[in-house]
Amino acid sequence: MEGREEANVPLLTSSPYHEGELEFGLVKRAWEESKKLWTIVGPAMVTRVAMNGMIVVTQAFAGHLGDLELAAITISSTVVVGFSFGLLLGMASAMETLCGQAYGAKRYHMLGVYLQRSWIVLLACAVLLLPMYVYATPLLLLIGQPEELAVEAGRLSLWFIPIHFCCALLLPQQRFLQCQGKNMVNAIVSAAVFVLHVFLSWLCVSKLRVGVEGAAMILNLTWSITTLAQFCYIVCGGCPLSWGGFSMEAFSDLWEFLKLSAASGVMLCLENWYYRILVLLAGNMKNAEIAVDALSICMNINSWELMIPLAFFAGTGVRVATELGAGNGKGARFATVISVATSALIGLFFWVLIVAFHDKYAFIFTSSEVVAEAVDTLSLLLAFTVLLNSIQPILSGVAVGSGWQALVAYVNIGSYYVVGVPVGVLLGWMFNLGIWGLWVGMIGGTSVQTLILIILTMRCDWDKEARKASTRMLKTWGSTKSSMNIDA
Repeated sequence: MEGREEANVPLLTSSPYHEGELEFGLVKRAWEESKKLWTIVGPAMVTRVAMNGMIVVTQAFAGHLGDLELAAITISSTVVVGFSFGLLLGMASAMETLCGQAYGAKRYHMLGVYLQRSWIVLLACAVLLLPMYVYATPLLLLIGQPEELAVEAGRLSLWFIPIHFCCALLLPQQRFLQCQGKNMVNAIVSAAVFVLHVFLSWLCVSKLRVGVEGAAMILNLTWSITTLAQFCYIVCGGCPLSWGGFSMEAFSDLWEFLKLSAASGVMLCLENWYYRILVLLAGNMKNAEIAVDALSICMNINSWELMIPLAFFAGTGVRVATELGAGNGKGARFATVISVATSALIGLFFWVLIVAFHDKYAFIFTSSEVVAEAVDTLSLLLAFTVLLNSIQPILSGVAVGSGWQALVAYVNIGSYYVVGVPVGVLLGWMFNLGIWGLWVGMIGGTSVQTLILIILTMRCDWDKEARKASTRMLKTWGSTKSSMNIDA
């Protein structure tokens, strides 16, 4: 009976399974879903590794200039830029919910409208966040950072203002292209610019000796090129179905879009900020430069590998949103299962890799034996963090695709800031475990969050979620048609 019901589910199977064909049918379904998933995940992985790689390469070049330079550019790029980037990234994830569901419902015109609404909302938010860059030094001093480190990091933060505004345009563009299957555009542009970034960083920092300011300048340039290239592709005819030109429709229902963007922003930035807080706390420990350097190296390794689960986050969000938009709840559920299983296997591979090279990888970022030894003590925690992070982002992707951002924001507050940070502070200072204690707290918070998301996903009524997605599309489409009639 179950086989006959699933025969009517599109994108999963085209005929009923007989008893002897059940195993073969399941394998075939898994293969078909994997192909759909990897058409998004593969290019998204390249895009995220390349974009994050630009920051990692910049920090690596700065690290060989000296410990202070590495700590300063880590604080400015990871904390100051990271805090604002986390909020903008989260707000842009509303595009995955709305564009994915609109594409599944074949409301292609709405993708271009959502893109313009996202530009408006994120640019306004970027302006409001600007004082964080201008007053970075006093803010860093206020939270207890050493004066020399705070002054140098604050000075470098001013150099990252162009990246801040690039994010407000670039992040919605990436999701706009991703939701309609134009993933290779993101990947090709990002990969090409990454190669350019490595060359220019080597030329300016290693050969021309322009210092840490030159490294920041190169990062500004390459992110700007990426943003402009994608913008030109979109508006110059690359998306004829979804881009109909600039329209006043972008200003209709702006409040509803803002609410979903804000919920998305809170959900993801609470998670993103969690890791930045650890770097800030490390800056208040003894031997702050060594502590920040060691933690930042581990965070860089983690963030670079995290680009793989985050690619699955993107792929899962799009697949779930598309299936729900098409009214296919069972398809969304099956996409979730395949994505979690695939990402977990990849995470296990990197767990083994980090354990095997625990005393080697630090020298990519530093020449200091002291920093390398500090990194080695964190290797096992890093390995388990990588394994845990191979599951958690995929479940967050399910939340984005389903529109659960507001609910998960509360989960993140409790997991990270009621459990994770207090436990990390307690172990780090009260029990004198230092950075190791901070990281144990971080893992504890992430574990709690992952467990809650697993329970939410397992208890989800997917048919009900599909009906909710259809209702959202009908409401938005009706509102847009009314706006068009008024303009006419």
